[in-house]
Amino acid sequence: MNQFFIILKFELQHYFKNKIFVGITIFLVLAIGIVMFFPRISGLFERGSEPVGEEDKKVMLVTADTEEEAEVLGQVFSAAFENYDVQATTEGVDVIKEQILSGEAECAFVITGPVSYTYYVNNLSMYDGNTATADELFQNIYRMSAMIEKGIDPMEAGTILNVQIEHEIQNLGKDQMQNFFYTYIMIFALYMVILLYGQMVATNVATEKSSRAMELLITSAKPSSMMFGKVIGSGLAGLTQLVLVFGASAFFYNINAGYWGGNELIKSIFNVPLGLLIYMLIFFVLGFFIYAFLFGAIGSTASKVEDINTSVMPLTFLFIAAFVVVVFSMSSGNIDNMAMKICSFVPFTSPMAMFTRIAMSTVPMYEIILSIAILIISAFGIGIFSAKIYRVGVLLYGTTPKIGTILKSMKNA
Repeated sequence: MNQFFIILKFELQHYFKNKIFVGITIFLVLAIGIVMFFPRISGLFERGSEPVGEEDKKVMLVTADTEEEAEVLGQVFSAAFENYDVQATTEGVDVIKEQILSGEAECAFVITGPVSYTYYVNNLSMYDGNTATADELFQNIYRMSAMIEKGIDPMEAGTILNVQIEHEIQNLGKDQMQNFFYTYIMIFALYMVILLYGQMVATNVATEKSSRAMELLITSAKPSSMMFGKVIGSGLAGLTQLVLVFGASAFFYNINAGYWGGNELIKSIFNVPLGLLIYMLIFFVLGFFIYAFLFGAIGSTASKVEDINTSVMPLTFLFIAAFVVVVFSMSSGNIDNMAMKICSFVPFTSPMAMFTRIAMSTVPMYEIILSIAILIISAFGIGIFSAKIYRVGVLLYGTTPKIGTILKSMKNA
């Protein structure tokens, strides 16, 4: 046990004294601070500016055949498009096109029939919803005209068309839309940290092996102590970095919460339930251990540091595949599909799959306990197995040993 703590302390010092590690951490904290303070800073520059008036609104043109029709359409479209300066016109299409291209008008509706029109705009934005509003507007106008023709009083027709529908939602489970953003951020953070620090574990082992220092270390310390010390040290370093980054994010947000207004996206990210944070910590730690042990074992079999990227590629692809399954399931909204349920109990995929199901669905407690139990047993078993590979791999030099050679050496050791 004393050997384990010595190696753990050495690994932590290695990370905390690493200028790149410290520099990246400081950079991330500062970058998040700038983002969180941005509304406050931008508000200082906008404080002296005048409020937006009618003359600052973008111009929307609506065609009409007569002056009377132009007046009516102008009132109707102004009520529907409050952010525009709606101007009715009797000009031809060519003149309207020139006004749009020159920037005099933002867009135009050229009415071609009772229920048809052509929408003109210079550059169609991907967020342009004017046609959807116009479709509903023309539909209501047509319905009202048809009702009046049938003898219904105009006031009564307007009341029928403008009836307000009331609805109530009673959610008996999880709100996927509310939980989507912070779940995605947590999954992405888990993905980056496991791959980044797993790769660092493999690189550190290969570097020590290439310096031949491992021959001395392996004879003075138990392989299990060395493997567990390196992996837990890397995990604590990664967890420390995550706590600093997310802690700084929460701190800066609370300082500037009033300047973010009612931004539901930002609010949902920082209003993460405590229970979900605990689950994230559990799955992060166990998932990291499983992959870090395997990365360390693979790193011990590499003959030189340059071979690490090739050696860990199958393991990296496995983790990426799990990430892709989770992201596609989140995007589709079907979190409890068969692939996700299977991945929830496979040690290599359950850290992301089960956590996502917990965050965005209702999962029976026995499934959560079973998934965590499988992860704990798998992490311990893979750690012991990786320590044996580590003991044999660090003493094999020259060409990268084959799996059969490693297993034979483990059996004879």
